[in-house]
Amino acid sequence: IKNKAAQVGDENFLILGSDSRVGAPKGAGIGTEETVKGARSDTIMIAHLPKERDRAVLVSFPRDLEITRPECHRWNYKTGEYSDEVVPETPQVKLNTAYAEGGPRCVIKWVQKMTGMRMTRFVGIDFAGFKEMVDAVGGVQVKVDTPIVDSILGTVVDKPGLVTLTGDQALSFVRARHVEGDPTSDYGRIKRQQQFIAALLTKTMSRDVLLDPDKLTSFVNAFADATFGDNIGVDQLLELAQSLKGLDTDSVVFLTVPTTGYANERGNEVLLEDRAQELFSAIIHNEPIPGVDTGEDASHDTSGDDSSTDQGGTSPEGQ
Repeated sequence: IKNKAAQVGDENFLILGSDSRVGAPKGAGIGTEETVKGARSDTIMIAHLPKERDRAVLVSFPRDLEITRPECHRWNYKTGEYSDEVVPETPQVKLNTAYAEGGPRCVIKWVQKMTGMRMTRFVGIDFAGFKEMVDAVGGVQVKVDTPIVDSILGTVVDKPGLVTLTGDQALSFVRARHVEGDPTSDYGRIKRQQQFIAALLTKTMSRDVLLDPDKLTSFVNAFADATFGDNIGVDQLLELAQSLKGLDTDSVVFLTVPTTGYANERGNEVLLEDRAQELFSAIIHNEPIPGVDTGEDASHDTSGDDSSTDQGGTSPEGQ
């Protein structure tokens, strides 16, 4: 952990979206444990709130990012327990294998070493939990400029315009990575995930919700029921939400960790380490983010290839 003193009072969330189907009922449209085994991290993101609560920075990581996976204890995705078996450090593997082999602790171990940031809370959500959370808030409205048709998931959004995403459609929106007309694959998916979260934050961080104890408690309870993790109890989340009353959604910045923007010979995305260190140093010290100007679109990302910015023709409503 770098400069621990500078991080006192900060909140750093590690957010993982898992493709686990454990407990998913047949007919839910997401497959079952029998048809899709294992648990991998489809979404890997950190959310940083400085102690001043004057901005929020969310940084996404491609699931195919090449890493040296640290030594970790073996994790059982069915029980959520760790064994005494040690999985050795392994170079040149995809980031999502850290969760599959060593669970949340292994991902946290790698993230903290790479970013220098202390993760204070862990939030995990699987397919079933995601659908429950979205439906609990009455859906999330986004704007799409073109239809979204995925070669595996099918038609996600059939026409441009504002659409309220609920249940299966919302899940497909954040999962789609084989979208017609979008060659960027995981980067396109990251953009849609960031757009969806921005729209969700716009809805849940409105004064109508934050200043209404009943509405706020209802959302926090729904969030707690749909997720799993550490330090995310209802009372803790309510206290955190109260601290965000003064934060405007325009102060929420979405980024993607800097990469070359294309896969190497192993099919893995390659981190631009120097630029990544500049980014996380700025976050730790609450300094201006390199490459992000005050008036720049909050969805701007810092990946190394222009093709990985602002794809998909989508934007959260009102942005």
